Amino acid sequence: MSNNWIAVASAEHVQCGRTGGFMQVCHGKAGPLRRVKPGDRIAYYSPTVEFGGKNKLQAFTALGIVKPGEPYPFDMGGGFCPFRRDVAWFNTHEASIQPILNVLDFSAGNRNWGYQLRFGIFQISDHDINIIAAAMGTKL
Repeated sequence: MSNNWIAVASAEHVQCGRTGGFMQVCHGKAGPLRRVKPGDRIAYYSPTVEFGGKNKLQAFTALGIVKPGEPYPFDMGGGFCPFRRDVAWFNTHEASIQPILNVLDFSAGNRNWGYQLRFGIFQISDHDINIIAAAMGTKL
């Protein structure tokens, strides 16, 4: 049985992952990626356009399925060696979270829905991943 996850990163970082066919979370920590398994579905939520930027986005920016394999380190230079997982990304479009907040299990009726996003990655229901997929223009 596969699980569903929301991962959090700026849109520019998500685009790098889409282009490279990988995901990276929590500033490259391996632990969170070990909870994610091949076949799991990932939706990326981007609160901002660029990392540390003030340009709010609040949208889902990528959706994919984790490929077989384990998390692996990737040397980005300058002593930074984050862990990644390979992902097959769907062809989707960006989707604002605002129109679907009241129908997602993790946020419906919850004024503090954004709190979970602080963890960088968290598990969601099949219902939620399907709602997100539909908002992004695809069906799982």
